[in-house]
This record gives sequence, C-alpha cells and structure tokens, in this order.
Amino acid sequence: TIYDRRVNNWISINAHLFEAIYADGLSIEVQINPEFSYELASNEALKYATSVGLLPTSLRLDVDALWINKGEELFGGGNRSILIHTGQTINYERDGILEETLVHEATHTSLDNPHASHPDWLNAQSKDANFISIYARDNPNREDVAETYLLYLALRYRSDRISAELKNTILETIPNRIEYFDNVNLDMYPIVY
Repeated sequence: TIYDRRVNNWISINAHLFEAIYADGLSIEVQINPEFSYELASNEALKYATSVGLLPTSLRLDVDALWINKGEELFGGGNRSILIHTGQTINYERDGILEETLVHEATHTSLDNPHASHPDWLNAQSKDANFISIYARDNPNREDVAETYLLYLALRYRSDRISAELKNTILETIPNRIEYFDNVNLDMYPIVY
C-alpha cells in the first residue's frame, strides 16, 4: 500500500521491490508502481536509492520505503517513507532542486516527529520571531522544521555553495533554530565522517 497523489489516496499495488543497503547499516525498501516495466523500475530504484543514500544518516533513520509512481505530482514525506512522482523529478532537476527536495521530504519523515513539537524547538521558534520562508511561516507546525533544516544543512555543511548574502539572511532570521540543530547531535554521515 502506497500513496499516489494522482488520485490523492492510498493505493494497493503489486510493486516491484528493491532493497537499498547503505554503508551506515541502514536500508530502505524501494517500492515501485508496476506501471513501470521491471527494467525501468530497476533503473528508477538505482537512481533514487543512490540520491537518498547521499542524505545524512539522521535523515534516513525513519525512512523505511521509497514509493515511486509516474506522474507530475509533488513529492511527499512522512509515514516512514518518501513519495516520488517521476514526472515531477524532471521539473526538480530542471530547477536544480532535486536534492533539496529529497532533503526536505526526508526531514519530514525523520525529524518532524522528534523535533517539531519539542519544547526547545518551539522556544527557538518563538525567540526567532520570524521564519526562513513564507511556506514555513504559513505552516509553522508542519513545514518549519523541513524548511529550516535544509538551510541549516547548507549553512553548516555546504556553505561554499551558498552566497554570503544567503548566509547572513539565515543567521539573522533563524539564529535560535540554527543553534537548536547545532545542539541536537544529528548523525551527518556521509557528509561528515
């Protein structure tokens, strides 16, 4: 049983199944809609399992499955999975945000539950009195952790890939949330090992 945004509902399928096993000991089952031939499913499994494997361990801890469907629908995270629609991948790749989108959705899956309602997070959110994006501001309980974590990751681990202006914006807008993530000791392998 997987989710399919094309019908905005859960569907039961006889999925192609692949297992992705990572160097940190985690594994993810890649569940691919049978609308793909086995050969295409195998290629899709390798593509997405490889991309997800580049995410920090802390973002993969609670990801049990990748659900892969055709269609140009938004990705999703939560329910111990990441939902992928391959037609949307084309748009994300064109815009240069596929990896960022996977970070965002994996954050929903692995970090929302332990952090979004944590008193220290809520305190940091209150102290900052601002949000890093309109999406986070308009959905503070559902999107703030995912929107913030992506920029935390860029600031602390890929600062060479963002402008000085963006660094300053992050530090000025959400300093307490950045400090929160600094203090929760997230496993950043393979970025840091």
